[in-house]
Amino acid sequence: MKRLLKTTTSVLAVLAISLNVLAAGSGVALDPANTDINDQKSLQNGANLFMNYCSGCHSIELMRYNRIGKDLGISDADVEKNLMFNGEKIGDTVTSSMSEEGAVKWFGTTPPDLSLVARSKGVDWIYTYLHGFYKDDSRPFGVNNKILVNASMPDVLWELKQNKSTEDFDQDVRDITNFLDYVGEPAKLVRVDLGYKVMGFLFILFILSYLLKKEYWKDVKYGKWRAKD
Repeated sequence: MKRLLKTTTSVLAVLAISLNVLAAGSGVALDPANTDINDQKSLQNGANLFMNYCSGCHSIELMRYNRIGKDLGISDADVEKNLMFNGEKIGDTVTSSMSEEGAVKWFGTTPPDLSLVARSKGVDWIYTYLHGFYKDDSRPFGVNNKILVNASMPDVLWELKQNKSTEDFDQDVRDITNFLDYVGEPAKLVRVDLGYKVMGFLFILFILSYLLKKEYWKDVKYGKWRAKD
């Protein structure tokens, strides 16, 4: 049995390492994102940053503006003021500001929809990717990326990187990553909260069941229900 457990543990460890390497793609170690979708302030800042720096090219068409506002505690008025820039309606899905023709002309391809990027790539990949831009004069935009080599995307966060401290910039990248994690599975906010409540209920039920069992077996132990000789 011990040998089986050791073998299983070894296989799982190798599998975890393999998945991490595959996620990195380029063989570069991924930095831990340490995101928390229960951090509403982080999600709000991430939504604001995404809309201002990313939505010009990328869409998240599986999300609607009013759903984001409801889940993140943002009023419809603030959503319209801070997150909507193209005359959309509050119930519309979040589409890119860029036309397909313009995208192909400027980038050679249409930037992907990011609704499920956190589920397909993982939050560590996103966090490391956004940190991974470096100067490369051979590229059209003068930058390259250590995670996705020869990426068509420019370093859209360069202004934040220049004007903020390292700690503040790291937090902004983490907030964007956190927001995309939420977008990939909005129900996780409800599911995780419900999971804690269910576990709490089961814990209370276990205590009550244990006390009830002791009460029943006390009578058995002291002969109340014991068969007479």
